[in-house]
Amino acid sequence: MMAVYIDQEICKGCEICVHYCPKNVLEMAADVNKRGFNYSSVVRPEDCIQCKLCEKMCPDLAIYVEKE
Repeated sequence: MMAVYIDQEICKGCEICVHYCPKNVLEMAADVNKRGFNYSSVVRPEDCIQCKLCEKMCPDLAIYVEKE
């Protein structure tokens, strides 16, 4: 199983990771971070295929994918 970590305080809510995830592992949270942005949230970690597109595409380096 994969572990996808999102630094919610760095995330600016651009939704790039959500768009590029082929398995819909990520969604935007309804909550906001301290900067006032909705952030990405891991909603289906069991569906992650370790493609790391979310990690590679994140312009703010707010996502890290690792093997558990």
